[in-house]
Amino acid sequence: MADVPTGLVWTRAAPEDAQGPGPWIEIAFGPGELVYLRGTGDPGTVVTTTVEKWEAFAKGVVAGEFDHFARADGS
Repeated sequence: MADVPTGLVWTRAAPEDAQGPGPWIEIAFGPGELVYLRGTGDPGTVVTTTVEKWEAFAKGVVAGEFDHFARADGS
């Protein structure tokens, strides 16, 4: 895991009207084209990826490529 720079601005992926601590995912864009992800329940554990990979993932979400993960039956 890469060192996490100080001063990152974390954005919580939660509905605007969401109350409480989550659990939510937070994302921060850092130097060197890196993207940092963490869960609100364990903010000390940070996953790092590249902007290119993050954009590919986000496009896949919009395209519905991961919808099967959200189905109750897992299909």
